[in-house]
Amino acid sequence: MSTVRIERKSTLLTRELILTYDLHSALLSLRQIMEKVKSSKRSTNKNQQNELPFLSSLAQDVTTLAFSEKAIFSPILKRWHPLPAGVAVVTLHSCYGNALKQFISDIGELTPDILQVLRAAEKLEKDLVQIAVENSVDSEDGGKSIIREMPPYEAESVVSSLVKSWIKTRLDRMKEWVDRNLQQEVWDPRANKERFAPSAVEVLRIVDEALEAFFLLPISIHAFLLPDLTYGIDRCLQHYISKAKSGCGTRSSFVPSMPALTRCSRRPKFPGVFKKKEKFQRVQSRKSQVGTTNGNDSFGIPQLCCRINTLQHIRTELDVLTKRTIALLGSSESPHVDNVASGMGKAFELSAAACLEGIQQLCEATAYKVIFHDLSHVLWDGLYVGEVSSSRIKPLVQELEHYLEVISLTVHDRVRTRVITEVMKASFDGFLLVLLAGGPARAFSLQDYETIAEDFRFLTDLFWSNGDGLPVDLIEKFSTTVKAILPLFHTDTDSLIEQFKYMTAESYGSSPKSKLPLPPTSGQWSPTEPNTLLRVLCYRKDETADKFLKKTYHLPKKF
Repeated sequence: MSTVRIERKSTLLTRELILTYDLHSALLSLRQIMEKVKSSKRSTNKNQQNELPFLSSLAQDVTTLAFSEKAIFSPILKRWHPLPAGVAVVTLHSCYGNALKQFISDIGELTPDILQVLRAAEKLEKDLVQIAVENSVDSEDGGKSIIREMPPYEAESVVSSLVKSWIKTRLDRMKEWVDRNLQQEVWDPRANKERFAPSAVEVLRIVDEALEAFFLLPISIHAFLLPDLTYGIDRCLQHYISKAKSGCGTRSSFVPSMPALTRCSRRPKFPGVFKKKEKFQRVQSRKSQVGTTNGNDSFGIPQLCCRINTLQHIRTELDVLTKRTIALLGSSESPHVDNVASGMGKAFELSAAACLEGIQQLCEATAYKVIFHDLSHVLWDGLYVGEVSSSRIKPLVQELEHYLEVISLTVHDRVRTRVITEVMKASFDGFLLVLLAGGPARAFSLQDYETIAEDFRFLTDLFWSNGDGLPVDLIEKFSTTVKAILPLFHTDTDSLIEQFKYMTAESYGSSPKSKLPLPPTSGQWSPTEPNTLLRVLCYRKDETADKFLKKTYHLPKKF
């Protein structure tokens, strides 16, 4: 019996020695890991680049030790603790987490080495959690208490924050570049054969590079963060578009303010040969400047056409950019690719809308600048000033034809019809403005109707250009208002006064015996609109109209 007891004691002692040795080995391994962690902390401020691969290898060492502990030590240590592997992984998780936290706090920008460390940390954490869960299957709470003691590294969140910071940096640089280059842009259509701004080519190149660089990042969340990038790009392009049209004016910028209503003078404002000669010299001097491209004039007609071409080019390239982005997304390994790709059609919707709005604004600005600014000397200052027969529309048509040639040769063919249509609309508006709001220098008799109608045919023929210009139906569409108003200049004064009284009473509810209110100017000319009828009377060169206006509204003959 004594021999059996001695053998049993010997066996127990041997097991205790083995356990002591194993515990010593475990503690020695853990101590080595802790020394590596401390070493990593000391090297953080000295040479972070040397630390990066170390933290990756440290994560592998911790994983190896954790699985060794699970396989070798945990079965023995269960004699003293129900969850030995759980306690071990919590300790290892905390040790590595402290080093990782210090490392993350010193990160300035996203690099491949940093991503390597964060991926290694993410894998380590998954392994440690798996060990803790498997070791806690038989516990009362299923290992929840152990898991609660392992605050997540949130490596994916760190990656997301770093990528967002990377995106912001790229977008900030892009906006700075846009501002810097737009300040240098002269909008010269001769800069390239496509006749759009070189800065647009560069900004689209930078956008393309940003997208390519984004998809080269070694991450798995491209689809999740792509909307941040495309939205930022959309805003940058919108900023460029806004700057491209800034300062170019609008329709209302060029239309002159309407003079106060007066009775017309029945004598010519500028009679005599001398005034005709002076006007001809002024026309000739301005005509010599038509179509020139002055580098100092960034708002000349050729430059405005270049701006239109630029926005048209960006608008076209947005479709290409969208397709390229979808292709890059499809080749990535990011989850939820299909859901994100399906929404990419709206990725650059702000820029697309800004292009359409900008093109329309620039087309109008170009048209109304031509008619009311560049050609104001032959339209506003010349047409029908004095005698109608001696101040007709021919000078305007001749100069306008030259402008149309410049526009046709400069503007992109996909927006050419739109620009010329806007010029036509502006010329029709200018023609009506001369007839209805041209000031006391103009007066029309019933006999002038045929001349005015013929002049308008000359103007419409210019845009038809023997079938080589705008379509007939388009010309008819926008000439409807003028054609509806012109017969008023052929209507006798008494009938015109009666029409005016009737329309005013209908519009404002006045009775035939009460005083007629003065209809306000709406600018929406119509043969049934009281203010339009009143203006025809104001420019009617006869005594009946003169007496009616003087008696009814006390209108003066001059300002």
